[in-house]
Order: sequence, then structure tokens, then C-alpha cells
Amino acid sequence: MTQPVLGILTLYLNEAGLLEERSIYQKMTSAGQKLGLNVFVFTPKDVNYIQNKIHALFYHPESKTWSRKWTSFPNMIYDRCRIQRTYRFDQLKKFRSRYSHLTFLNRPLRNKWTVHRVLSKDSQYKGYLPATRYIENNEDVSEMIRKYPLVYLKPVNGTGGRGILRIERRRDGQLHIQGRDQSRKIIRPREISAAALSSYLAPWNLKGNRYIAQQGIQIKLASGRVHDYRMLVQKNSEGAWEVTGCAGRIGAAGSITSNLHGGGHAATMSALLKEWLREESKVTQVKEEAEKLGVGIAAYLELEYGRLCELALDLAIDRKGGIWLLEVNPKPAREVFAQAGEKDVYRKAIIRPLEYALWLHNQKKRRKSKEKQAAVSDTRTDKEPNLELD
Repeated sequence: MTQPVLGILTLYLNEAGLLEERSIYQKMTSAGQKLGLNVFVFTPKDVNYIQNKIHALFYHPESKTWSRKWTSFPNMIYDRCRIQRTYRFDQLKKFRSRYSHLTFLNRPLRNKWTVHRVLSKDSQYKGYLPATRYIENNEDVSEMIRKYPLVYLKPVNGTGGRGILRIERRRDGQLHIQGRDQSRKIIRPREISAAALSSYLAPWNLKGNRYIAQQGIQIKLASGRVHDYRMLVQKNSEGAWEVTGCAGRIGAAGSITSNLHGGGHAATMSALLKEWLREESKVTQVKEEAEKLGVGIAAYLELEYGRLCELALDLAIDRKGGIWLLEVNPKPAREVFAQAGEKDVYRKAIIRPLEYALWLHNQKKRRKSKEKQAAVSDTRTDKEPNLELD
């Protein structure tokens, strides 16, 4: 019997064909072989739209080499494409539009602002969201700072901590500003007056670059470094949402974000929460509440956006144990678990999309089989003679 095929859709990072997650794709290919699932990797650039063929990349675990060959479309597509400001992203939009009828494990999620508004509609999630505002002009930022002593400015489509500013209002009214530029480089901290804020922000072109202002949560450890928690929620082998794991992230010295790509490091959630909350009972309570929140939000967003297979929730925990949803990431990395020493969670994070793909494939096969049986039954009924008694 022919094995089902999963195509991993991604984007090249440059003209040389660099793939951001090549090592992950290798692990997924190897795991797929053991599960009875063939896996290949492709980008929209590799698609022949006339012949409906793909010049795909295949990994060979035995020789640890890659090769390329033309192949038919896969049974399912796992979309790992992250936003780029290049022509390659335009190619992706064309592909998604042309082949929207195919079976995707995950549909695109919208930007930070849109997701925030969707979650704000539901009272059970609204209380977990920091106050957030779409920036139309610099006065919007000033109003947020007057309301909240700590505010983060974030691009609606930014990832990895790029282009984020942290503005803290001090007791004397001065504003302490620090952040990262678009290449993740740490910006030298500055103190300015409230009156000088507009001129400071002018080069950032917040409206043109589409930014939001978000209420900041005080999450600095005793070391002065910020921290948060990355929760991975995935569909399991039965098609149900489940928390795969949650790990803590501690930012680099002088960083306003905890991103690992920005020099941060990982820790287990339990260890970091114990250091932060100092109460064992509170740690257990927060973990249980966070897991319930993660599963609920994943299911809720799936109803809004269509089929999803995984989401990462970035959570902040305040000193009282209050949980705050900072943002939702539909294309999560898994390295935080490996760095935190949680090898089983890391392995599970890689395998779960494959298990879900197989479950989805089998569900479609069963549905087609039932439809075929129903059609045969209808045909037989139509051919039965119409016997009427005199």
C-alpha cells in the first residue's frame, strides 16, 4: 500500500536556497519513515503551475544527504512559512491562493493586532490580554504611556524580537527607552522627556510600519533580565489539542525581550516559576491555569481561522501569579525545549505534526469510504423494481 505523503512548505532565506529549519526537516523526515509517512520539503518557487508538479527536496537519513526530484503534490501540506519582506512572500501568497483547496495541516494566522481583537471578543480570554492599541500617530503612544507606566511598541508582523521598543515612565516623569532594531541589535538605552517622545519616534514611522502599543508587564528577575514562558500547543495523534510543553525564556543582559535568537537562554517552567513566585502551591496553580488557557485559545482561534495544527503562546506571569498572553505564534520553533534540557518534549514537538497528519489522512480515507458505500447503496436502491400490489 502506498504511504501517505506530507509536503513541508517553507521559504528560502536567500538566493542560495538557505533553509532556516533544515535540521528540523531532517528529523521530521526520519521520524516520518518510522511512522509510515513520506516527507519532502518545497517552496513556492519549486512549483510548476502548468504541470502541477513540485521540484522537491528529499532528505535521505541513511546517507544524511539531500537530493531534488520532480514529484506529484503531497496528500497534505504543513505550512512553515514565516513572513518575509521579499518577492518570495508574494510567491507564497500566489501558491496559497492557487492551491487553497488542498489539505493543509494549518491555515495562516493573522497579525498580532487582528489576533488580539479576535480574542478580545470572548470574555473568557479578554482578561488575559494586556491593553493593546493600534498606533495611528505618536499621540496614541503618549496616551498609552500616561495610562500605563510600562509600554511595549511592536510591529504587527514582527518576529524574533525585531523592531521592539520598551518605554518605561519613571517617577520623575522621564521616559526610559530601550529596544532592538530590525536586525535584533540592542539599541543603547536613553532617557528623554515626555515632550521629546514624538521626535524620538519619528524615524521609526510607527504608522507606516504598522505598530501596536501594548501594556507592559513587569517581568524582570532579580538579575535584571526579563523572562517569559513559551507554551507549545499541538494537535495529537487523535486530532485533539494538547499542551506539548512549556519552557521559560530568560533574556540576554540589556535585552527587553527573552527571544533565544536575541541571546536569551532557556529554563524549565517549574524552576523559573519557583524562583519567580516562591510558592509551590502557586506554581502548580499557575501551570494548570496556563495549560487550560493554551488549549482553549488554540481551539477558539481554529474556529476563527480554519484548521490549525500547532500554536505557541508567549506568556508573562506577574508577581501575583496572574497570566498574561503576550502574543500567539503560528509557526513556532522548538529549540527552547532542547535548550531547557527537556529532550522528550523536544522530540514530541517534532513528531506531533506528523502524527496529526496521519490522523487527518486516515479521517479523510474513512470519510471517502463511507461516501462510496452510501453511493453504492443509493445505486442499488434505484435499481430495485417497483413492486405494487393490485
